[in-house]
Amino acid sequence: MERNEPPHATILWRQRAWRFGLRERTFLDDAPDPTDVPAEIVTEVLRQLVVLCREWDAMYPENPIESKEEEYDD
Repeated sequence: MERNEPPHATILWRQRAWRFGLRERTFLDDAPDPTDVPAEIVTEVLRQLVVLCREWDAMYPENPIESKEEEYDD
């Protein structure tokens, strides 16, 4: 269940999935190799980080990212 996992966004491509940590702002797993994610996808995930964090907190209030609202305004 997501509530027991670190807050993350999952990037899916073909048969592969990568978990990008919303607290850590880095990939959570070594496999599949995170360097296989196209740079433009990583850029877009970072660009949408505010939205991803808000959505995570809304979906999993029992496992919030623990960011204050003003931190979302980066």
